[in-house]
Amino acid sequence: MTTITIPLPPARERIVLWLLALTQFTVIMDFMVMMPLAPQLMRAFSIEPAAVSGAVSAYAWCAGLSGLLASMYIDRFDRKRLLLSMFALFTLSNLACALAPNFHLLVLSRAFAGLTGGVLASIIMAIIGDLIPPDRRGAATGIVMTSFSLAAVAGVPTGVMLAAHFGWASPFYLLVVFSLLIWFAAWRVLPSLNGHLTRRVPLSEVLPNLIGLYRVRGHLKAFLLSGVNMLTGMLVIPFISPVLVENIGVQPAEITFVYLAGGVATLFSARRIGKWSDRVGAQRVYRYIALFSILPIMFMTHMPAIPLVAVILFFPFFMMALSGRNIPMQALMTTVPEQAKRGAFLSSNSAIQQVGSGVGALLGGLMLHTDAAGHIVGYGLNGWIAAGLTVFSVWWIGQVGAAAKAAPVTQAKVA
Repeated sequence: MTTITIPLPPARERIVLWLLALTQFTVIMDFMVMMPLAPQLMRAFSIEPAAVSGAVSAYAWCAGLSGLLASMYIDRFDRKRLLLSMFALFTLSNLACALAPNFHLLVLSRAFAGLTGGVLASIIMAIIGDLIPPDRRGAATGIVMTSFSLAAVAGVPTGVMLAAHFGWASPFYLLVVFSLLIWFAAWRVLPSLNGHLTRRVPLSEVLPNLIGLYRVRGHLKAFLLSGVNMLTGMLVIPFISPVLVENIGVQPAEITFVYLAGGVATLFSARRIGKWSDRVGAQRVYRYIALFSILPIMFMTHMPAIPLVAVILFFPFFMMALSGRNIPMQALMTTVPEQAKRGAFLSSNSAIQQVGSGVGALLGGLMLHTDAAGHIVGYGLNGWIAAGLTVFSVWWIGQVGAAAKAAPVTQAKVA
């Protein structure tokens, strides 16, 4: 069944997209801030890098599980109501992280954060798919993906600086305050989105429909791309701060400037990459950026002892490449399923991405160890594996592009 979009006025559409970006900002900051906090957590709780990657994996595994479960119900509710409900629970999870008295409870709190935050990304992408026509989804995705840049520019550096002066829990208190402000703004501004509810699927059909998602070859091809893409990044990203501190000699407080430089660069690149994706094609842009990303991945994982200024000058290239390839990929994902199954598909896709993140962080941590001098060893192997998987994804996206062209184009009604 084909439905017709009732478009929002341009000004309100921009406000909605930026609100979605701010919502995503809190989720990304919550996930990202654990990584530069790794040196402080290692010292505060006397743990190894593998333990920190375990906390990252706990979030990712639980986010994947919640995303998989959400695919069974995400298309049964108004998008706005579901977003607000999950965002409220996500805010509570950050409060639990801030109040955790030991590392074991912190890991459990991170699992709670994964269970709640893992659903939000798929809801956000479903809203974009419902509101924005296919020929403008790249630009819209670029705006929402600016949340990565905002997290890197404002969120993570601020969190690291607060942690350096007031303790590792302070970034999570900051997230609670941000989330509350954004929640109230979203409650006032977001439209009700229930056009996908024109046909209520009986509960008895939910599980068979979910299984049916995994029987579509085009869906499976897209899921594999998402999982491999995220696994590639997480073999490298969670260990950047510990390696910079222990191997390069960067001070924990100086990590702020490294992430700030990378975030500023992506703040300018995200929307441009989104528009480039609309103009040239998501598949082609992904290939260009992914191939380029191999260079900063290899340098990051084989970095010699260089001055802090050189690290700061290099990091924008790493951030633009790793975050930039996600923009055309996410835009392409919204075109793979038919509209009636978009929420379930994107929720399942988000689950696959989180599983890929968890596997990447877990495997990456297992391949690292600390030598007698306190240096982290084995990071170079992570880089070689990430480069190989990137080459595979560049080839495989052609299979996903073919599946996207075969999908029917539909839009949802806005209430």
